Amino acid sequence: MTVKDITQILEDFAPLAFAEDFDNVGLLVGNANTKVSGVLVTLDTLENVIDEAIAKNCNLIVSFHPIVFGGLKKITGKNYVERVVIKAIKNDIAIYSNHTALDNARHGVNAKISEMLGLTNTKILIPQKSTIKKLTTYVPTDSLEDVKNALFKAGAGEIGNYSECSFSVEGNGSYRANENANPTKGSIGTNHIERETMLTCVFGKNNESAIIKSLQSSHPYEEVAFDIQSIENTNPYIGIGMIGELENKVTETEFLTSLKLKMNAKLVRHSNFLNKPIKKVAVLGGSGSFAIGAAKAAGADVFVTADLKYHQFYEAENQIVLADIGHFETEQFTKNLLVDYLTKKIPNFAIHLSESITNPINYF
Repeated sequence: MTVKDITQILEDFAPLAFAEDFDNVGLLVGNANTKVSGVLVTLDTLENVIDEAIAKNCNLIVSFHPIVFGGLKKITGKNYVERVVIKAIKNDIAIYSNHTALDNARHGVNAKISEMLGLTNTKILIPQKSTIKKLTTYVPTDSLEDVKNALFKAGAGEIGNYSECSFSVEGNGSYRANENANPTKGSIGTNHIERETMLTCVFGKNNESAIIKSLQSSHPYEEVAFDIQSIENTNPYIGIGMIGELENKVTETEFLTSLKLKMNAKLVRHSNFLNKPIKKVAVLGGSGSFAIGAAKAAGADVFVTADLKYHQFYEAENQIVLADIGHFETEQFTKNLLVDYLTKKIPNFAIHLSESITNPINYF
C-alpha cells in the first residue's frame, strides 16, 4: 500500500474538509506515492517518535497533532519542529496529521472520550456549519435511474441514518445545438424539446469533487447543466465536542474521582461544586474554553475539557461544573482509536501504537 492509500482510508473516517480553517492537516512530510512498510500512530511527532518509527520499520507516522502548524521559512534544526522534519526527511519517513478533522468526526476524539466515561445517548455539542451542499441537475427521464445510482455511489443523498435520498420533478427541457456540438439527442441547428427530470440531492462538502465527476461521467448529455449550493441546514453528525448521559446519577465527588481514574489524569482542576447530582456530561478534547457556553446551553451538569484559564472558571456561573483534566489527558486515547480503526480496515498490515511518551507536562 502507498501513503496515499492509507491516508485515503483515514480520510474516509475523518474527512479533511471538516477540519477547522486555522488548522494544518493532511500529508505534512513525504511523498504520497511512497510504498509503506509500516504505520506508527502517535499523538505527537517528536524526535523520539521518529526513532521509534525507524526501530519498528515504519515509514509512515500518523500523528494526531501536526508537527508543522505555522509556516516554516527555514529548516536549520534550530528548534524541535525543524529537527523532526529534518530527521523524517533523512530517513524517508512520511508524516500525516488529521487533528481537527478527527475532532469534528462523528466517531472521533470526543466519541472516544464519551466511550471512556461510559456516556450514552451522545450527540455533537457544537455542530459544524456549512457542511452540507445541494446538487440540482436536469436529466433525460429515461436516464434518471443511471444518474441517480452513480451519484448515490459517490456519496450523494446521505442524511444521517438514511441513504439514497433525492427529490425529482418532471418537466420539459429545451436546447439548440450549434455546428460545433455533438448532441446526444436532437439535431444540430434545430430546437429540441426533451422530457427531463429535475433531480435534487444533498451531500457532504467533502464529497463535492467525487459528486461532480460522477455526474459528468454518468449523464448522457455533452454539456451537463447543474448547480451546487451551500445550505445552512445544521448537520448534527459533524462538529466538535459531545454531550451524553451517565447511566446513573452520581455525586460531583464520585464523578471527578471516576473521571480521574478512567482518563488517567494526575489531577482535576474544577470550578465550584453546585451540590447537585451529575447525569448529563459534555466533553471536548483539547482546548475547550470556547465551548463553555454551548455546554451550559445544552444543560450539561459538568463539562470535561482542558486548558482553561483562571478567569474562564468564573464562566461556570453556578450553572455547571467545569473540569479541566489536561490537554494530553483528554486526547491520549486518540491514538488507540486510530490504531483500532486502521487495524479493522487493513488487518494484515503493520499498524503500531506508539509507545513514546510525548506529554510535555510533568507533575511534581
